Amino acid sequence: MASSNTLWIPIAVLIVGFVAAVGIGSIAWYNSKRPPGWEDKGRPDYIPKVNEEDEKN
Repeated sequence: MASSNTLWIPIAVLIVGFVAAVGIGSIAWYNSKRPPGWEDKGRPDYIPKVNEEDEKN
């Protein structure tokens, strides 16, 4: 007796989880060491600084 109206719940959970994973992954990537060729590039303003070493720079 499952209604088709409840299908949006798992879809919404998947979408929210995907957006959260992309956001957390982006912050982690920007705070990691830069790939070759990107060493001199700055961090975007909207990415928070995570550790003390980054705060000194």
